[in-house]
Amino acid sequence: MSTTPETKNVTEAASEDQTLAAADLQDERLIAGQKGVVGWIRSFANRQRSGDLGSLPVIIGLVLIWVVFQLLNPAFLSSRNLVNLTLQCAAVGTIAIGVVLVLLLGEIDLSIGSVSGLSAAVVVVTFVQLRWPLALAILAAIASGALVGFIYGMIFNRFGVPSFVITLAGLLGFLGLQLAVLGKDGSISIPFKSPLVKFSLTFLPNWLSWVLLVVVVGLFLSSRLRLNQLRARAGLSTTPVLSIVVRTALLAALLAVALYALVLDRGLSIMVLVFLILVVIFDFLIRRTRWGRSVFAVGGSVEAARRAGIDVKRIYLTVFMLCSALAAIGGIFAAARLGSANQSSGGGDVNLNAIAAAVIGGTSLFGGRGSAYSALLGVIVLQSIASGLALMNLDSKVQYMVTGAVLLLAVTIDSLSRRARAAAGRG
Repeated sequence: MSTTPETKNVTEAASEDQTLAAADLQDERLIAGQKGVVGWIRSFANRQRSGDLGSLPVIIGLVLIWVVFQLLNPAFLSSRNLVNLTLQCAAVGTIAIGVVLVLLLGEIDLSIGSVSGLSAAVVVVTFVQLRWPLALAILAAIASGALVGFIYGMIFNRFGVPSFVITLAGLLGFLGLQLAVLGKDGSISIPFKSPLVKFSLTFLPNWLSWVLLVVVVGLFLSSRLRLNQLRARAGLSTTPVLSIVVRTALLAALLAVALYALVLDRGLSIMVLVFLILVVIFDFLIRRTRWGRSVFAVGGSVEAARRAGIDVKRIYLTVFMLCSALAAIGGIFAAARLGSANQSSGGGDVNLNAIAAAVIGGTSLFGGRGSAYSALLGVIVLQSIASGLALMNLDSKVQYMVTGAVLLLAVTIDSLSRRARAAAGRG
């Protein structure tokens, strides 16, 4: 077959373009239109069309929920209601972070509510009745949660029992243990002046909140620029600096508006701040560490991860332990806010809300996709719905039906986007 000069020139030009392209774009489907801001916008649009939606559906849904409830009741976006909403997010949101970790492996933990209730009972009994130092009581409660996760991981790795069955048994078993720890009274109150209760009622000074906002925005900008440098050194594609600046400006504006609304009332709670710090820490662990990449690998394909040299059993064990430990921290938050632990601690809809928050926030039930920010976004959606319906004087049955509908919609979007990614060859 003869080669004309025109064909030769086209081939050489294509080869040169591919050589100049970043290492992660060495694919004929990805080379075109990747340079500059326009190329980044096209790439973003292509990802959306191929089913790589990220957090976009959740953000759009959250905006719609806020607009609808604000139109129905102007008190919804009042400073007082927004502060209450953040306080309601802390306990369930912390538990949802652990659920995200388990879902990334394609597994499930149905006992998080019982574990949170057990940890609440442990911290209250040891602190109030046994007179332990508060720090030691909190460590004992978190350790009890981690021990539960260790038991789950050992049973899962040793006998191959499905996580659904293990944690369902744990839901019942640790509920009974919670009742045993609380004793015959079934309810123990925490002294109002104790540091644990004050922790849930203390708010940051307004000036310190604004300082933290500046620090967060600065860290975000520097981390994005640093990531660009590292990717450039590795020969990978980078994000346009203008795009990073625009993102940073949007983040700063969003955080400033949210913080301004909070400081008009009581401000930012220390308990909520701790929850937000946990979100950032676990997002870093998931996305920027070898352990986190291993979690994604195992969730994508267990066999492929094993052949790549990943200690799959260790990943399962650590994830189950972290999930239960986070459930324990969430239980401590709930006990601090309520000022007591009782037989209903961790019961009711805590289980379903934590799982629903992770899924609604964008974590895939099929494993391998999600982030710690899924827990944050999802719990804000759920608590916004609960708060809006409460302001409209609608009872819990409506809240359950609306939450169920939102959860079904989120799972449907996840399934459709997964199908679209498979059709586009993105996996």
